[in-house]
Amino acid sequence: MTSLLQRRQIIALVGQATQAGARQERACAVICLSERTLQRWQRDMLRADQRPARVQTSPNRLSEPERQAVLAVANSPEFGHLAPSQIVPRLADRGEYIASESTFYRVLRAARQLSHRSAQRPGQPRNKPRALYATAPNELFSWDITYLPTLVTGHYFYLYLFLDIFSRKVVGWQVYENESSALASEVMQDICLREHIAPGQVVLHSDNGSPMKGAAMLATLQALGVMPSLSRPSVSNDNPYSESLFKTLKYRPDYPARAFETVLAARQWVGTFVNWYNLEHRHSAIRFVTPHERHVGQDSALLAKRADVYEAAKAANPQRWSGATRNWQPVRVVHLNPDQKHDQKKESHKVFNKAA
Repeated sequence: MTSLLQRRQIIALVGQATQAGARQERACAVICLSERTLQRWQRDMLRADQRPARVQTSPNRLSEPERQAVLAVANSPEFGHLAPSQIVPRLADRGEYIASESTFYRVLRAARQLSHRSAQRPGQPRNKPRALYATAPNELFSWDITYLPTLVTGHYFYLYLFLDIFSRKVVGWQVYENESSALASEVMQDICLREHIAPGQVVLHSDNGSPMKGAAMLATLQALGVMPSLSRPSVSNDNPYSESLFKTLKYRPDYPARAFETVLAARQWVGTFVNWYNLEHRHSAIRFVTPHERHVGQDSALLAKRADVYEAAKAANPQRWSGATRNWQPVRVVHLNPDQKHDQKKESHKVFNKAA
């Protein structure tokens, strides 16, 4: 509401503006005031805002002793572990009425006593995983497990898939009939043997599932000198590379329309997919070279050749180019869960110690 004094000040200011040559409509627009409101004020300079200024209070509002009685009942040993929806019927069975169910909820909410009234563990704060980045192959791996359907409803095969984040190459995989940290540790041992992984060289990132943090897997990682990194519970964005790979896998045109009959059939199809993905698929995030080419260091020469082709095309027809040619520079750094997108390299931490 606008007081009578404020109205007179506004009328005077608008009058000064119009005398200086401004239009009244534009002067009112500057102060976000309707021109019709100003004209109404000018017609009756002595009339103030007629809207009531008092704060209305409901006559049915609980008094402070009544509110304290509600809290006392809700916090009593008999009802302290129950929700208001359970308290009110029990009181009614005893012939007592203190307040309605909604009033119990409202009073408890105002007192910040509504959450976790039962014997539950309260929510725990979770911190974002440590920011990591890789500048070469075999520095930062990501892995996860996805379901593959079978002919039996509710029964699945489990695809274990390990990815090199820098090159996007699938460095290891296997299909099993169950989830187990022991099976995952076997795949990881095979990867370290084939890729000649030295202790302290690789960080292995995964989600927070039981196979990822099982005793067998963690013991194997410790024996191999592989540093584990875990996502927050129920946060798929913390493990984006594996999730993206699973989408690529399941959206392939040749992904079976029917369920896999046997685990051997599932392994054969996944083997075909991995060969295509590693050797033929031009990955958009690494300048459209194959993961294998980037993993073995062939991408720099291929991208340099592409850059030469574009420069030659620009020299032949310069009028068709309004600026620089397409960027074919290799991606030098790949980040995982960076702290700040605009300054990833500064805020991230190196994933391994070269002196190790």
